[in-house]
Amino acid sequence: MTGRYLPDHGDGGYRVAHYDLDLDYKPHTGRLAGRATLSAVALAPCARVVLDFGALTVNRVLVGGKPARHTQGGGKLRVRPARAVDGPFTVEVRYSGVARPIRTRHWGELGWDQLADGALVASQPIGAPSWFPCNDLVRDKATYRISVTAPSPYTVLANGVLVDRRAGGSSTTWVYEQAEPMASYLASVQIGQYERLPLAIGQDVAAPARLVRAARHDFARQPQMMRVFEELFGPYPFRAYQVVVTDDELEVPVEAQGMSVFGANHVDGLRGHERLVAHELAHQWFGNSVGLADWRDIWLNEGFACYAEWLWSERSGGPAAAVHASRAHARLARSPQDLRIGDPGVANLFDDRVYKRGALTLHGLRTRLGDADFFATLREWTDIHRHGTATTSDFVALAQRRTPEPLTAFFRSWLGETRLPTP
Repeated sequence: MTGRYLPDHGDGGYRVAHYDLDLDYKPHTGRLAGRATLSAVALAPCARVVLDFGALTVNRVLVGGKPARHTQGGGKLRVRPARAVDGPFTVEVRYSGVARPIRTRHWGELGWDQLADGALVASQPIGAPSWFPCNDLVRDKATYRISVTAPSPYTVLANGVLVDRRAGGSSTTWVYEQAEPMASYLASVQIGQYERLPLAIGQDVAAPARLVRAARHDFARQPQMMRVFEELFGPYPFRAYQVVVTDDELEVPVEAQGMSVFGANHVDGLRGHERLVAHELAHQWFGNSVGLADWRDIWLNEGFACYAEWLWSERSGGPAAAVHASRAHARLARSPQDLRIGDPGVANLFDDRVYKRGALTLHGLRTRLGDADFFATLREWTDIHRHGTATTSDFVALAQRRTPEPLTAFFRSWLGETRLPTP
């Protein structure tokens, strides 16, 4: 069974346990050469393994170390091993070409994108196949090893912890390991001529030289933010957190696991975009560690991250969450009342009403439960589903355990109906 929202992505017949990616990138030409080795488990005998993969040219495919026939087209790599796979198996794909993002109907271009001087990856929700073959199901989480070779003047950042860095001739190889399971859309590589700014143990910012001073100021309160969120949401779920500021402007910041990417336009030296810093950091708990079982439940990612913006404001001397909630409700009341955020449809996954109404849902729940039970619910949520996936039904059931008051009508009005409820 594939995700109902994106039935053409992913294959429910197998699960990937680990991706081992070896990449070589030439920033000035955009050429990417790769070898991807997938360690997977077939849930039933499979005569054919179907991977999501874009337009890069496949040069060779091995299954279990032996050559396998394959065809490529329509965003798929179809592999037919000599014998059907059953249980654990490996697929190795060697490929090359000029890396380009995938054009989508609703979300523009997604995936590997060439910058003026470097590259970034912004894959949510279906851009991962632009740069590596994968099982692009949001619920199929795996561990990763990502090795990238690039010219030595460039810094390479990827998910996880840097475990090796080898300089040789005019190039340097950077090796990262992501030990915590990760959805394919959250896998990321960032390449640029960056300087590293340490903020705290396990936290740093990479930025171009011209933006270092502004970035140092704008992200200075992030360690404090991390402490507040750990108090409210539970322990930070990964071993490190890195922020990248590109030399290019971006429409919105980019979310990845253990990493967030901001455009030059999000850094002004005045902390003018600090709410976005809070939003992206909160995704590490809500969206990355606790992942989605299906894209229809996107409010569990975006509503929670939006509410974290309001919580940071409340805890850092700004307007209280109740003030933000009142303002958001007034704006939504003037917006079209035609969206059910618990099932918004593919075209509306990232509609701002999903974000704001999702946050209002949480504020309404906080009002009903009281602070002690509300934040205990959030901490229990991130603990029970740590590094896993969850659904709206899971959250409703967890919240219900905190009160004898039935919550079914409350959640139905906020998530399942188009008309905006009264707070």
